[in-house]
Amino acid sequence: MSAPLAERLRPKNIDEYIGQQHLVGKNGVFRKFFETGNVPSFILWGPPGVGKTTLARIVATQLERPFFTLSAVTSGVKEVREVIESAKKSRFFDARPPFLFIDEIHRFNKSQQDSLLGAVEQGVVTLIGATTENPSFEVISPLLSRCQVYILKSLEDKDLQVLLDRALTTDTELKTREVEVAQTGALFKFSGGDARKLLNILDILAGATEGKLTISDQYVTDCLQQNIALYDKNGEQHYDVISAFIKSVRGSDPNAAIYYLARMLAGGEEPRFIARRLVILASEDIGLANPNALLLANACFDTVHKIGMPEARITLAETTIYLATSPKSNSAYMAINKALALVEHDTTNRPVPLHLRNAPTKLMDKAGYGKGYKYAHDYEGHFAELEFLPESLAGTRFYEPDAQNAAEAKIAERIRTLWKGKY
Repeated sequence: MSAPLAERLRPKNIDEYIGQQHLVGKNGVFRKFFETGNVPSFILWGPPGVGKTTLARIVATQLERPFFTLSAVTSGVKEVREVIESAKKSRFFDARPPFLFIDEIHRFNKSQQDSLLGAVEQGVVTLIGATTENPSFEVISPLLSRCQVYILKSLEDKDLQVLLDRALTTDTELKTREVEVAQTGALFKFSGGDARKLLNILDILAGATEGKLTISDQYVTDCLQQNIALYDKNGEQHYDVISAFIKSVRGSDPNAAIYYLARMLAGGEEPRFIARRLVILASEDIGLANPNALLLANACFDTVHKIGMPEARITLAETTIYLATSPKSNSAYMAINKALALVEHDTTNRPVPLHLRNAPTKLMDKAGYGKGYKYAHDYEGHFAELEFLPESLAGTRFYEPDAQNAAEAKIAERIRTLWKGKY
C-alpha cells in the first residue's frame, strides 16, 4: 500500500516549501539560518497542516545536523532523558548541536519541560518545538525565554492552488489519472488553509472513483459527506461544536453549554483549550456585569493545568454553568475595540496633557510638566476633576456602561455623578 499523498508530497527542501513567505521568503529568517548555520532554539506556533514539522525537518536536512524527535503525547521524562543522552553521544568535537524536535510541545507537563531545560541551556541540543496552542500559556517561562517563537499562518487560497497544481503534475499516482479541475471553491473551503487536509481530500476523491476524476464543488461535498470519518475526525464539525459551546454560554443556556462541553470532552478535546475559552468568555461576554466570573474562570484554568482529566471535567462543568448563568456585558470588549480602532487609524501623535507628565528633570519642570495636576486622594471622595485625554479627544467616550445589569448600573451612576454628565 502506498504512502498517503500528504507524505508523498512532503517538501524536501526550502524551495519546495509552500506558504509562510514571511519566514522562508528571500529575506526570511529561515534563509538566514541556512546562510549562517546559526540556529537558535525555536518554537513554531500555528494551526494544523501549515508545515511546522516539515519546516523543522528541512532545517535539519539542509544544515546536515542530526535530528531527534519526541512526541509530547507518548513521551515522558524518561524518554526525554534518553534522547538527550543520545544527542550528547552524537555530537563530536566542535560540531553544532543536534536538533531535538518535539511535536505538540504544549502537551508536555512542567516536569517534562524541566527535564529539557538543562540540555537547552547547556547547548546539548537545539530545541525545535511545534504547537497549535499559544506557547506563552503552555511553555514554562525559563524554556520559553530561551526560544524564539515563529508564528505560522493558515495557507491562503493561492498557496492551496500551488499545492493542488503540484500534486496533479508531480505525484506519481495522480499523474496516471485523468484529472479535470472544474471548481476549487469547496475543495479550498473544506481544506481550511490546511495543506495536509487538502491532500487528504484529494486522496479520498481519487479513491472514490475510477477512471477520469472531475473535481467540482458538488462532487467534493458529496464525497466528503460519505467519508466524513476518513476526511478528518477533527474537521469542520469539531469547530462547529466549539462555536456552539461558546454561543450557548454567551446565550445563558447552561443545559446546552454542558451538552456541548460533554461532546468536546468525549471527542478528546484538550481540556486546557476549553479552560482558555472560558477565561476569554468571562472577560468578553460577562465582564463588569460580574467581575467574579473572571476570577473563577482563571481558577478553573489553573486547576485544569494542575489536575488534568478525568477530574478536570468537574471544574470545567462548574465554571461553564457559572458563566452561562451569570449576567452578561460586553462593555469592556467594546471599549477596548473602540479605543484600538481610533489609535490604529489615528495619524496624529496626540500629545499627553502637560499636567499628566512626569518632571524628572529641572528643564521638564520649567517647561510645565506636571503643573496643575491634582492628586485625587487629596480631594473629597478621592476625586478631582481633570482632563486626562489629549485635548483634541476631550469628552470622547470609549466605555459605555451597560445599565441593564445591576453591577454596571452602579458604575454608570458613579460616572455620571463624578463627571457631571461629561461621560
